[in-house]
Amino acid sequence: MSHDDPKTLVSTEWLAKHLKDPDLRILDASLFLPGSDRNAKAEYEAAHIPGARFFDIDDVSDHRSDLPHMVPPVEKFMSRMRALGVGDGHQVVVYDSQGIYSAARVWWLFNLMGQSDIAVLDGGFPKWQAEGRETEDLPPLIRDRHMTVRRQNQMVKDVTQVSAAAKLRDTVIIDARAAQRFRGEVAEPRPGLRSGHIPGAKNVPFTTLLNADGTMKAPDALRAVFEAAGVDLKKPAITSCGSGVTAAVLNLALTRMGKHDHSLYDGSWSEWGQFPTLPVATGED
Repeated sequence: MSHDDPKTLVSTEWLAKHLKDPDLRILDASLFLPGSDRNAKAEYEAAHIPGARFFDIDDVSDHRSDLPHMVPPVEKFMSRMRALGVGDGHQVVVYDSQGIYSAARVWWLFNLMGQSDIAVLDGGFPKWQAEGRETEDLPPLIRDRHMTVRRQNQMVKDVTQVSAAAKLRDTVIIDARAAQRFRGEVAEPRPGLRSGHIPGAKNVPFTTLLNADGTMKAPDALRAVFEAAGVDLKKPAITSCGSGVTAAVLNLALTRMGKHDHSLYDGSWSEWGQFPTLPVATGED
């Protein structure tokens, strides 16, 4: 497959070929929802791609916020990356244990911090293991590396900006949650949240952008999915989901399609769903 792009998505073949590159850094960014009875750190310690470091999405976040895994302050991101030995001049490949799920969030976070030499492993750890590729259970040897951060503020939106966009309809809001959650037919997994979606939002469940083997669809097929959902691709886009993780799968797909005027609503439904003063739509809006 010739879809490899070290700034968006690389295949397991690409990674296997570059595994020994001195400036390659691999991150395991697996994340499980509360109640899944799976421990991402323990699974990483049991088996990971050779040389991979564990990127803890919940730790590398803003702990001053009550919302889950919000964007960390720049200084915290820099210090955590230095501790992982990830910095300037490195090509980063990030993967997760579900195919393409939480890895996209870390790809987006690096880009937000002005670091674009990062790709998601297409198909993730399941594909790597299914192909019988090498894993290890050893901690990597880490050497500090400085990282220069230039935060790209236009890539992230807060509740006020999203509320304005929903009123003006000059930006398309795309929700990555499953259709039943989007339509408000089922309760939200986080207690205390209303059910439904931001008025005017379009629903593109992140799973509809993936093939059966967990890899991402080709750009033309991605475009067809967005268009079928009623997304006006001529407008700038804001992505949203439950807590700002799977929304990033949409950002990755849009970038793969050559669309770059998109941002992510960091608070997502965890924030919007808890404020009684914000409007909520249900059904097919």
